[in-house]
Amino acid sequence: MNENEARPRADLAALAVRELLVRLSTSDPVPGGGSAAALAGAMGASLVSMVAALTVRRAENAEADALARQIGEAAGSLRDELVDLAEQDSDAYQAFVSARRLPRETDEQRLARTEAMGTAILQAAEVPMRTARVASQALELARRIAPIGNRNAVSDAGVAAQLTSAAVRGAILNVRINLPLLPEDASMRHTAPSELARLERETATLEAGAMADVSTRLG
Repeated sequence: MNENEARPRADLAALAVRELLVRLSTSDPVPGGGSAAALAGAMGASLVSMVAALTVRRAENAEADALARQIGEAAGSLRDELVDLAEQDSDAYQAFVSARRLPRETDEQRLARTEAMGTAILQAAEVPMRTARVASQALELARRIAPIGNRNAVSDAGVAAQLTSAAVRGAILNVRINLPLLPEDASMRHTAPSELARLERETATLEAGAMADVSTRLG
């Protein structure tokens, strides 16, 4: 996390696409990579929903139709969760900036500042961890829709897989950069590495599987 001052919070979901991209390109660290990863995952989940919607009532059998409906509904829920996580990621950074600005002239103030920074940095690590988990679920849905979805939208399923896998990997990076800043006794500091490694392995497997199905169906 850097020392740049953050601007007042803005509702990322309410920004126009161009405005969001401009915000991402400035020296302002909010929104940053964590929010971008979550939003990439949200876009991927949205594409999963789209492919599912194009598949319903066009599937070759009733079983595929029912599965497409289920996948589409689940992807919509994950999309909303990932948009919320994008906001939470920005909020976590803002909390860290605010904690750093607390006065530290007295022992009491220094203690309060240390505690506030500890809470903020834990949140800054926990939010991208949740993003990685949710984006992984969205990637699994992309993997499931790729072989059964409307063939005319199979490329969209591939894009969904790539966006959601990028979201997982991006979120993992944001967890890793914050882990060393956690207190030594923070349980997440010791449990996160193994979970991150597992998520990386699963992401590689799911993305490869989805893209194999997409490639096969593209002909």
